[in-house]
Amino acid sequence: MTTLAIEMSASRLLGNIFGTSNLVWSCIIGLILVYLAAGYFFGGRWADRSPHLKTLYSIMAWGAFSSGLIPVCSQPVLRLAANAFDELSMGILIGSFTVVLVLFSIPVTLLGVVSPFAIRLAIEGQENSGRISGYIYAISTAGSFVGTFLPTLLLIPLVGTARTFVIFSAVLTLTALAGLYQAAKWRGVAAFLWMPILIIILWIIGSGPIKATQGQVYETESAYNYIQVLEQDGYRFLRLNEGQGVHSTWHPSEISFDGPWEQFLVAPFFNQGQDGQAFRPEQVQNMAILGLAAGTLARQATEVFGEIPIDGYEIDPEIIEVGQAYFDMNEPNLNAIAQDGRWGLEHSHKKYSLIGVDAYRPPYIPWHLTTYEFFQMVHDHLTDNGVLAINVGRAPEDRRLIDGLVGTIQAVFPSVYVMDIPDTFNSIIYATLQPTEIKNLHQNLLYLYTREDIHPLLILAMEKAVVYQQPYPETNVIFTDDKAPIEWLTNNLVLNFIFTGDMELVQ
Repeated sequence: MTTLAIEMSASRLLGNIFGTSNLVWSCIIGLILVYLAAGYFFGGRWADRSPHLKTLYSIMAWGAFSSGLIPVCSQPVLRLAANAFDELSMGILIGSFTVVLVLFSIPVTLLGVVSPFAIRLAIEGQENSGRISGYIYAISTAGSFVGTFLPTLLLIPLVGTARTFVIFSAVLTLTALAGLYQAAKWRGVAAFLWMPILIIILWIIGSGPIKATQGQVYETESAYNYIQVLEQDGYRFLRLNEGQGVHSTWHPSEISFDGPWEQFLVAPFFNQGQDGQAFRPEQVQNMAILGLAAGTLARQATEVFGEIPIDGYEIDPEIIEVGQAYFDMNEPNLNAIAQDGRWGLEHSHKKYSLIGVDAYRPPYIPWHLTTYEFFQMVHDHLTDNGVLAINVGRAPEDRRLIDGLVGTIQAVFPSVYVMDIPDTFNSIIYATLQPTEIKNLHQNLLYLYTREDIHPLLILAMEKAVVYQQPYPETNVIFTDDKAPIEWLTNNLVLNFIFTGDMELVQ
């Protein structure tokens, strides 16, 4: 239980600083398996040399206590890494990541010693060795089940990552002390009584802030994310996990933020209006947002199109609460839905004029939002003149992810367009339910110039879409639910960044 809890909590401890990419997960899982293997190897030999309950419970106590030390010992290193991530200092980042992973070596190795040791002590003869081993493995697996779900679903959102380490450390320490009392009475326990006292101190220490970023006004941990709100010169920013993406921006009087959000508003204007006329903003009847975050796009859409019904899907309910508390995400026309975007849209009976997919989490876009089956489902939830817009990341010289998404989308939609957002590594892909032409966008912009009631944000976004329109990529790639190597493409992009030193902030 404690070993799996450490593994799950390690992902959050590191994810707060280094992100939740599968590269981070692979390092955590791989090294913990190495540490466990070392523990199993040495545990068997140790048990043969000192086959005593007192030895077993002493090892367990040290493994438990050292587990509780992990967040405290790693905190100064992680603080350094957090600052390095803001400045993109790759040497410090890699060094910090390595140091923190090494901190897990002692407790996890000691915990790995326990299983072979327990089997050695429990087996009394060959005739019951299979039964005893089976019992111990069954109990171990049941503990692993508890250790997998309890941290992520309950303890981390309730008390935080550091204190989750301390809770499991305390439970296992008390178990070890009870075993020591059974094996050697108070003489065996006395040498370890200082451990519960220090664990209480660790609990108190664990109440401090996770990050100390300048301008930080709020931080919390949910079942899905580390959530951080920063404020600078009256602007508020929502950052998640490692903080290499600004997921929402808010200002009490400003509405334009030069980000990807306003470019979604352009999507309907690839259509031609009725009877060959220009497409009018009034024809946008409703909207769905997959990846609502703290509501920047919803606020902008309300300003531009009026109080049209907006369904905003956000998988993390804590982010919705943060949006309402710190980003004034309280528009009466916005229906914030705490669900996975694909699942929620698939089970919706509505059809929308505009569906925006903004679930991009630097450097990844969720693979299940990139497939033929997903885009077919989006297609089926659009009105007759409906449009899709999706935010995608890229590199200066690597557009394979964009090309693959264009190939996949064009297998469902008749017309697809791409624009690069200036001064970022983001692009917006547009797709229309009806066959359209790029000249429609130009003609609609000319029409909007003639109207005095059009919000200037829409004009600005459309001008950017015209200027930064990209040539249509030739591609035959189609991502499917069975095969969508999004992580592989993104990992390759990230590694190229690391080795070339070409790193920039991506929104």
